[in-house]
Amino acid sequence: MKALRFENNQLNLDEIEKPFREDEALIRVLKSGICNTDVEIVRGYAGFEGTIGHEFIGVVEESKDSPELVGKRVIGEINAGCGICFRCKADDSRHCENRTVLGIISRDGCHAEFLTLPTRNLLQVPDEVSNDQAVFAEPLAAAYGILEQVEILPETKVAVIGDGKLGILCAWSLALKSDNLKLIGKHQNKLTTVEKGNVEGVLLENAKKLNGQMDVVVEASGSESGFATALDLLKPRGKLVLKSTFQGKPTWEAWRVVVNEITIVGSRCGMFSPALDILKAGKVDVESLISEEFSLSDGVKAMEKAMEKGVMKVLLNMDS
Repeated sequence: MKALRFENNQLNLDEIEKPFREDEALIRVLKSGICNTDVEIVRGYAGFEGTIGHEFIGVVEESKDSPELVGKRVIGEINAGCGICFRCKADDSRHCENRTVLGIISRDGCHAEFLTLPTRNLLQVPDEVSNDQAVFAEPLAAAYGILEQVEILPETKVAVIGDGKLGILCAWSLALKSDNLKLIGKHQNKLTTVEKGNVEGVLLENAKKLNGQMDVVVEASGSESGFATALDLLKPRGKLVLKSTFQGKPTWEAWRVVVNEITIVGSRCGMFSPALDILKAGKVDVESLISEEFSLSDGVKAMEKAMEKGVMKVLLNMDS
């Protein structure tokens, strides 16, 4: 099968064997989405080598333990746990100490014609959700997952820093709870496009007027400067949610966190079920974030496109 792989510091489209794991389902990938984490892996983040990618929709080809899934469209939780630790037994493998992570940690990813995952990781996609929408389940789940750790009420003043894909999804997700949501970014065209519901776009150069006013700030810009901006915006005892993953060691003013008693929350993956419910109900317009679609055969070119400034979601189509 064809697979987009990062090995020996090189990104290539390779021909490799179709995957097989005795205790896992075989999934034929229909479409996948290129994420900023994929870009950062190519830059050295996480030290991963293998097939990249973790956002996908596919069709189950084989499943010994759940034959009723064969032929069904599915998405998959990206963290594959050991299945026996207390976290896995609580149906949450996101912090299993022995987990593998699709396209990120010790498990080949989804920018390929086939992949395998445990059936417990799979969720059937409702008919109301298109293939293009379903590809967004993982990043939407990551955005909505903030609510697992931070309470957002209608009166909570929230700012999201970063008008890229993740920042926009965070803004739309949290605006389902807050009536006071600011999306801060550098691109007026993006900010205007995403101003829906309770989301108000604010150019970064104008964000100073909000300094010291926000209860919760989500840093999703992927840049080190976003941390300092977040500290400027927060009220004393506010909450700073870190969503960005990038290669490197950021520097920041720890004294400001101490003096203003800021709570810092790391937020990574969310559960897929709430994201599917949001997509099924049509509460967010994820398809408006798609910039371009490539065939898997043009996967390297697709990654180059995804790295360009201003580009939103780039999809890979395995059937093209």
